[in-house]
Amino acid sequence: MTVQAVQATHHFLASLSTTPEALLQLVLDRWSIEAWHWILETQLHEDDHRYRGNGAGAMVTLRTAALNLLRLSGFRSIRAGMQAVMHDFTALLAMATRQPNAEPI
Repeated sequence: MTVQAVQATHHFLASLSTTPEALLQLVLDRWSIEAWHWILETQLHEDDHRYRGNGAGAMVTLRTAALNLLRLSGFRSIRAGMQAVMHDFTALLAMATRQPNAEPI
C-alpha cells in the first residue's frame, strides 16, 4: 500500500505587513483559541450556563481545570475522558494526583 501526502495551499488576505511565517503563527494562534472554545461549547455546553457574579469565573476555572486534567491524563478525546470518569469519583481524584502519561489512554 502506498500512501501519498497531499499538500494544500491556502491563501490569506490581510492588510498586515508581516512575514509569511508571522502571519501563519497569527492564524494558528487564533484557531487554537477557537478549538478550545468549540470543546467548551460542544462538550460542556458552556454557552447554556447562566452563572452570575463570581460564579461565572469559578465555573470557567473548574471547567478549564477539568479539561486540562483529562488532557494531562492522556485522553485524546474529551468526550471519552468525561465518560470514563464522570461517575467514578475515585478515578477523578486519581487523575488529579497522577503524573502526566507519556502514552494516551
